[in-house]
Amino acid sequence: MGSALQFKESNEKTTRMNTFSQFNIKVESQAFEGDKIKMSRILNREIVVHHFKLEESKVKSFQEKGSGKCLHLQISFDNRKHVVFTSATGLIEVIQKIPESGFPFTTTIIEENDRYLFT
Repeated sequence: MGSALQFKESNEKTTRMNTFSQFNIKVESQAFEGDKIKMSRILNREIVVHHFKLEESKVKSFQEKGSGKCLHLQISFDNRKHVVFTSATGLIEVIQKIPESGFPFTTTIIEENDRYLFT
C-alpha cells in the first residue's frame, strides 16, 4: 500500500487535471427549451415563434416525400415554451425568408389544402 500512496502523491505533483473552462469552448447552437408539442395542439391558435432550426429529417417517409428536412420551432404557447417538429414544406419555405431581426413574432398556423401555413 505504501507504493500506491507514493505513486499517487508523485503523480499529483507532476500531472494536473485540465478543467473544461480551460478549453474555452463556446456552444454554437442554442438548445431549445420546453416539452415537445404536437402540431394539432397549436393549430389555429396564436403562438410566438422565437427561433427555428432546419435539419435533415431522420424519418424515412419524410426523406422520400417532400424536402427531406425537419423544421424545429421554438415557440411559446399558453405562456410556456415548447418545441414543434414538422416537415411541412410551406412552413419551411416561408420561415427561411424571415430575417433574424424578425424574431420573435406572433402567428397562427392554419391548415389549408393539406398544407400548414403561417398567417
